[in-house]
Amino acid sequence: MSGKVEPDIRVQREDFDLQAEVDRLSARTSSIGAIVTFSGLCRDEGGTLAALELEHYPGMAEAEIARIASLAVDRFDLLGLTAIHRYGKISAGGNIVLVVAAASHRQAAFDGANYLMDYLKTSAPFWKKEHGVDGKAGDWVAAKGSDDAAHDKWK
Repeated sequence: MSGKVEPDIRVQREDFDLQAEVDRLSARTSSIGAIVTFSGLCRDEGGTLAALELEHYPGMAEAEIARIASLAVDRFDLLGLTAIHRYGKISAGGNIVLVVAAASHRQAAFDGANYLMDYLKTSAPFWKKEHGVDGKAGDWVAAKGSDDAAHDKWK
């Protein structure tokens, strides 16, 4: 593989196939020694949540994820990086986000995936609204201080 690694960034309504994404990334080069995946799911919050509704700022979301992903590629010398973030109404148990980081060595792959997820949680323009099992739509979910702290450790 020659040249700069271009991250594969997708913001989509459709679900994704984790194994297909790993296979696609691992087929790019035999220099890969480690692949780390993170798959974020919609949890049911103890049986009270039926779904999350995710909205994004089209164009800006993709650009911000691409910017962050390029930083991760450079910082951790990644050989490949995929980030998929879904939008729309996602039922409990459904996939929300996938990060697949590939590197020559495991620590770089772990760090690259972790770095990208910490930035996605705080910097990418997405908003989440809860939908309860009682059929009522809740409020938009506020950012968490713990997400900001995770983001700040990379500075």
